[in-house]
Amino acid sequence: MGSHAARHHHKKGLLISCAVVLTAAGLLGLPRADGAPAADGAADACRTTSVHLPRGDCGPFWQVLAEDFNGDEVPLGAFSDCEHHVDTSAAYCGGLSGTYRDNWWAYPTGWRDTANSRDRDVVGVYHPEDTVSVGPAADGDGRMTIRMWRPADGGPVHAAAVVPRAVMEMAYGKYSARIKVTKAAPGYKSAWLHYGGGCEMDHPEGEWTGSLTAFHHPCGGGEQGSFPGADDWTEWHTVSTEWTPGHVRFFVDGRQIGQDTREVPDQPLSWVLQNESALEGPGAAPGSSSQLDITWVAAYAYDWTA
Repeated sequence: MGSHAARHHHKKGLLISCAVVLTAAGLLGLPRADGAPAADGAADACRTTSVHLPRGDCGPFWQVLAEDFNGDEVPLGAFSDCEHHVDTSAAYCGGLSGTYRDNWWAYPTGWRDTANSRDRDVVGVYHPEDTVSVGPAADGDGRMTIRMWRPADGGPVHAAAVVPRAVMEMAYGKYSARIKVTKAAPGYKSAWLHYGGGCEMDHPEGEWTGSLTAFHHPCGGGEQGSFPGADDWTEWHTVSTEWTPGHVRFFVDGRQIGQDTREVPDQPLSWVLQNESALEGPGAAPGSSSQLDITWVAAYAYDWTA
């Protein structure tokens, strides 16, 4: 997808919920087209291919968050008052309660998205209070819903970035989710990432009307690693990142799509599920909206002992 948007304009930026590459030139791996299981060397540590939330530890990873969104509902408006202890593991949204207040934070209302520093005609502003909710889909499956939209008067896109508190400011780990864009429209994208200190790992990333890709930006600069993962955001995909000392690996539907060992971060970073206005292609049309559903999220610490 060409060069990727890196640094963000604002300052950078433990709890378990009960509800809650194969390489070419050393970098690029492609999934098999026949749908066959990945070979052992290319499988993620938890063999995360099931549609169901994985539970329990695996390999060197100790599970600290297992969220299937089948518990309490969170209506629009609850992800509000998120200015408390921002970008730290103590951050919280005052509008939330119970386990969701314990386990989730969001970029506060008014923070600007990446497009604001890219001279885009259409930019976004984070508004978790009117973009993020939790509840059952038509089939009863519990989901976190990210519905971004642009006002009919042509104002900025209402964007959303949610952050699992259990893995804020943590070095290394495994990060997995099952996601689908259930309503696609031009002008909306995701870049789920760890970043800070000149380092950045993004997975998944891409405009929601395009393909899903992972990126690694080596700490301190250097050529980015780019790893195509899937052609279509509008299909269900299980995405995983495994970050260990000196090594990052990216997976889609249980297959390794890429890896990198060049200047991998070694400092604590937060996992930001960032969704915002597009950086390529047309901007969101006035009055348009687009929606991403998340049916589960699992996160793991690296090499912890009880």
